[in-house]
Amino acid sequence: MKVRTPGGQVYRITRRWVPWQRKSRRLSLDALEIPLGAPSGDDPISMILMVLWLVIALPILVVVVAVMLLTGIELLLLLAILPFAIGARIVFGRHWTVEVRRSFHPIHEERAGSWAASGVRITELAREIEAGNVPADTLAKQS
Repeated sequence: MKVRTPGGQVYRITRRWVPWQRKSRRLSLDALEIPLGAPSGDDPISMILMVLWLVIALPILVVVVAVMLLTGIELLLLLAILPFAIGARIVFGRHWTVEVRRSFHPIHEERAGSWAASGVRITELAREIEAGNVPADTLAKQS
């Protein structure tokens, strides 16, 4: 559920489907800027510039590929385990965790009980946030 505070800040309140938080969402490549206009040409100076550009760009490309691989592996593991996690919740009556996120960064979580109880808690948290009472940041130490 997506809600706004009176000040316009957006929060999302959802059930967490798996018993852990994804780690790769915290990895960011926003700070990396890869120049698109690499030098090219047939003269020796252009060749030297191309080699220098490759020496600089290669570590950046290795980091980008590593992050993509790690994210992909985590996503595949998540998809493989998700049916079992959902089945365990249904069969064994596992409690649902309700998560409040500012944009896409989790700030608050709490155990809410059954599916129906977690739905009620999501609605209560939405009303509180819309009234301007944002829940405490219980995940600050984990970030």
